[in-house]
Amino acid sequence: MSEPRFNWMQQYAGSEMVELAAEGRIDRRELMRRLVGICGSAAAATAFLAACSSESASGPAATVPASPSPSPASTAAASSAAAPTTVAAATTVAADTTSSLIEPPLNTSGGALLSVAVDDPDLAASDLVIPGPAGDVFAYLATPVASGARAAVLVIHEIFGLNDHIRDVARRLAKVGYLALAVDLASRAGGSAVADNIPGALTQGPVEDRVADLDAGLAHLGTLAAFDGRLGVTGFCFGGGMTLSYAAAQPQVLAAVPYYGPTPQPAAVMSATNAAILAHYGATDDRVNVGIPDLQAAMTDKVLEVVVHEGAGHAFNNDTSGNYSETAALTAWSATLRWFDRYLV
Repeated sequence: MSEPRFNWMQQYAGSEMVELAAEGRIDRRELMRRLVGICGSAAAATAFLAACSSESASGPAATVPASPSPSPASTAAASSAAAPTTVAAATTVAADTTSSLIEPPLNTSGGALLSVAVDDPDLAASDLVIPGPAGDVFAYLATPVASGARAAVLVIHEIFGLNDHIRDVARRLAKVGYLALAVDLASRAGGSAVADNIPGALTQGPVEDRVADLDAGLAHLGTLAAFDGRLGVTGFCFGGGMTLSYAAAQPQVLAAVPYYGPTPQPAAVMSATNAAILAHYGATDDRVNVGIPDLQAAMTDKVLEVVVHEGAGHAFNNDTSGNYSETAALTAWSATLRWFDRYLV
């Protein structure tokens, strides 16, 4: 659904809520409550919902195949359905999922395979409050206990705010040697722990407000003696889109890894990025994957690699959700660590 009166954050968040309602996970009353928060008024929410209904009734024009069509020269390379498909610019090739991957530490004591315990002896982690452009910004910082200068990675949460799963993702990065800071982008509404309508809180105001709050996180990293100035960013769902927006807006970002994130609109903003971008998608996530061609077109002279994970859907990395795919999550996380190792230099 594309409505010019709404920015990409509102369009994405609204379509996510409509999808949740279609799946029966929220009722119509809750759908409208959330849409009012996202769209800004009952009238705007009604118009948004009507546009979604009209688009749905018109057929599949709003969706595209999960994997962009390969060029004739690369059809043979892309023929294996067992492996993810990697897309660089307009060329499709088979992804190498067996070599040159950095293997992450695995949890063997119960729980999700990639999870890192809060009390892991190799790291220190805690919630904190940092100054921001519109008041306090809430965040979660995870750092290795070993001394030494390090790169940092900002972690951007899903549409439902900063939660324990995203804190776990930050710890996963600290476990392998990064400073990891997850910024709560619902801070202007009091934070994810208290906000009444987190999707609405995340989407009110311009994208620049979210960028400014992430910059507050970067400023805090700058106060840490261990931060050596190399910056990466990763995010999921709404946070995947914000990963792209932040990589476009903040020239210090060297590497960015969005997971199933909507392409910012206009996509042309991505031409400003200095970051090498690795974008992960689930093959069945048509609602998000429709933006892949726009991202590719905007980054023809940039470093971009797109991986579409076969058999996986939206939120495949979230081990607390019903869409979790352990195989896709492990493959994607290994590639993510390899990407940061390569480009955070």
